[in-house]
Amino acid sequence: TAIQPLLIGDAASALVLSHALFEKGYLVSAIRPPTVPANESRLRITLSANHSEDDVDGLLLALQEIVEADRCP
Repeated sequence: TAIQPLLIGDAASALVLSHALFEKGYLVSAIRPPTVPANESRLRITLSANHSEDDVDGLLLALQEIVEADRCP
């Protein structure tokens, strides 16, 4: 599927990650309650044939940098 959910848990962390990724040039939506059950918030990563392996690697690197910088609540 083109949509890859990344389960985060709490809504605040999903929002922080979504905003931090946007600051790095990636548009990744945070999906939160009431769309999903409480404590099942996630990031909605949408991939297409236009994305290269470098694009995906860049997204993964950005996620790693954000998490390692402890930017999530």
